[in-house]
Amino acid sequence: MAATWWTIFAAFSFYWAAGGTFALGTLGEGIESHAVAREGWFVTLVAVTGVVKLLPALLVLSLIQTWGDRLPWRIRLLAVGGLGVLSALYGAVSILQKTLVLIGVFSPEDVDPAGFWGHFLIWDPVWVIGGLLLCVTAWSYRE
Repeated sequence: MAATWWTIFAAFSFYWAAGGTFALGTLGEGIESHAVAREGWFVTLVAVTGVVKLLPALLVLSLIQTWGDRLPWRIRLLAVGGLGVLSALYGAVSILQKTLVLIGVFSPEDVDPAGFWGHFLIWDPVWVIGGLLLCVTAWSYRE
């Protein structure tokens, strides 16, 4: 499940890097404008983020595929669990920041509404859920 989750997450980055526009507005106006303009540096950056998002999927698969045996299983397991914790924390902190804006602790100065709500309702939870899936995978793994 974790490998599938991260592969789909990465696929969005590759899709946007290739010029796709579905759900692009959920990222915010600034990001959307760079993507629509097809700026080379931005397309490269989005493609690289896709590759980075594939790494957790490959690490999960390395636990069950023979090609993963090139690295000790404890290292692979630590990497899966560590990335899970980092990913879940990344999304959770972002959700907390946006919640603090919503309840008035922080001022919403210069907040892009589309990006704010897109991240709060979609992309931040994607990071949290993906991280939790990695943690569950690491916790439940038995060699």
